[in-house]
Amino acid sequence: MKFVVRPMHIISVGGYIIETQFPFRNLIVVNPTEEPIKIDIPIFTEDWIEEHRQLGLEITPLTEKESFLSNFRKAKIKLEKLKKEKLTEKN
Repeated sequence: MKFVVRPMHIISVGGYIIETQFPFRNLIVVNPTEEPIKIDIPIFTEDWIEEHRQLGLEITPLTEKESFLSNFRKAKIKLEKLKKEKLTEKN
């Protein structure tokens, strides 16, 4: 199955991780491009991370000990900064 990450958008895909041996409890996925990018779901292996980074996505894997909220906020702030820069470039 495919899921589309809209341009300049951030999502969490923890609910799509299927494999119980997967070392991460959640993944933060950021599309910093101006094009929509399709991702494969559900997520079964660690190879998924590198395959989707090659598409231009920024992926932050999170373990049980890492804070989802603080990492999501950091990624969101970085994305908002990038949006402002791109908006400034267009004007």
